[in-house]
Order: sequence, then C-alpha cells, then structure tokens
Amino acid sequence: MTDTQETDSTGKLTRRKVVAVGAGTVAVVGLGAAGAVNAFAEEKGAKSEAEACYKLTSEAIEGPYYIDADKIRRDVTEDREGIPLLLDIRVIDSETCRPIRNAAVDIWHCDAVGVYSGYEDMGSGGGGPAPTDAPTTAPTGPPPGGGHQEPTDDTRYLRGTWRTDRHGRVGFRTVFPGWYRGRCVHIHTKVHVDGEWTDAGYEGGHTCHTGQFFFDEESVLASAELEPYVSNTAERTALDEDMIYDGTGVTGGLLRLRYRKDDIGKGVHASITVGVDPDATNDNTTM
Repeated sequence: MTDTQETDSTGKLTRRKVVAVGAGTVAVVGLGAAGAVNAFAEEKGAKSEAEACYKLTSEAIEGPYYIDADKIRRDVTEDREGIPLLLDIRVIDSETCRPIRNAAVDIWHCDAVGVYSGYEDMGSGGGGPAPTDAPTTAPTGPPPGGGHQEPTDDTRYLRGTWRTDRHGRVGFRTVFPGWYRGRCVHIHTKVHVDGEWTDAGYEGGHTCHTGQFFFDEESVLASAELEPYVSNTAERTALDEDMIYDGTGVTGGLLRLRYRKDDIGKGVHASITVGVDPDATNDNTTM
C-alpha cells in the first residue's frame, strides 16, 4: 500500500491511497451510534466510534440474488410481515474516518420465511428447493456462495437503495430477516461511490464495498418464537456455523442491536459503521 499525491479539479493537491484490489481485498466495518428509541432498550455488541476506524473486515460474496433494480427508497418493507427493523448504516473513509456523503447504499435480504423477492421460485423455509447460494448436494445451481441467478419474477420487496447524508448516514425501514438452509440470518449490502444521482436513480461510479450484516444468536432465537418466523421449517444455520461469517464480531459485520429483551416483537434497531476505501473496487460477484 502506498500513498500518492494528485491534483483535483481545482488544482489542489489531494492525498489518495493506492490499494491492490483482489479477492482478498478488505474494507472497514465497525459500529456506529444511533439515537435510542423507547422500544429498543437493549444494546448488544456496542463499540465506540474511535474503535470503528482503521479496522478492516473481509469483503463478502455478493451472492446470486442481487438485482440492480433502482428502487430508490428507505422503506423496503412493502407487504412483508415480520418484526419491524430499523437499519442505521454510517459510511466512512477508512483512511481518514471522515463520512462519505452522497454514496449509494443497497440492501437486500430474504423475508421471514426465507424467500428473496425476484426469486420466489427458488424456494423458502416453508418448502421447495433451498436457495442455490446455500450448500447443497443437488446436481443443479451455482457453486456455494456465488453464481448470479437471473430473476424469476417481478417482485422487489426487501430491496432498496438510498443516499448517505452529509454525516455519511443512511437508514432503512424493513423487517427482521428469516433464514434458509445453509445460511445464518443476514442482510446483503453494497456501497457505490463517484456516481451521479439523477431523477432515474444512481448512475455510474463504482462499487467500493460488498458485504453482509449479521445478527447474534440471541436475537435470532427470540425472533424464532414469533410469527411468521415460527412457520419457517427450514433447517437453521447458527452464526458460528455460517460459511460466510468469519467469526470476528463487529469486524466481520456483526450488527449492534437494540430491542426489548422481553418483547422483541416491538421492534429492533440495528446499526453499524461501514468504513470503505473509496478508491477500491469490490464487486465480489465471485470469490
């Protein structure tokens, strides 16, 4: 890794970081603070903002169910039932720890019974074939964790993109995800920079981070006691058994959660700080 100096459009010298990009390229993930909501009394895995800087976490595979659908929205719930989830993401430059504004942040995840929108024919926790990004002995489907699949339908629930503000923050309203065979409970994310916001959405630029966010076992077990999660009959993979989560806690994408331990159904607040190298390109379509 080396530092170079270059001039920007005004002729002013700027300091940029040059990084070799490859399958092992990493970005920072830490934990950000967010305002408390009365229903979200429990804090788990909290870290200070200072600890969030200069820590790296492995990039994660995009998976087969990413759709660049230009759904520019903060509320991605649509008609999906489940525990309300507020997801607060803060994006910072991992070199300077300064917030990155106007970045486009994507999230997508399955619903409470393991179904991804756009891929309803791929199965769910209630029956049918396991999604093909899960380990399986079936003779068809892509290798575990990779191989993009073309959508099978026009549904787009639990997917969306929104812009970071001047503090690098972006928030999404969704539901607590469920699970499917071969994976623990998780949310996918991408961060795009250097593009342009237009009336049609976000255009150009490049993807500087592709990752996944994870939930601790206590919260998942609590969710599994409620409908519609209790109807999910798919075999569940625990966090420490997952093929993607690396076991490093917050540096591996583990979310900070706030909720009432005696009533998780009231809602969950999840937060995380994602530190990126804005010069890097991390599409991670295959690993």
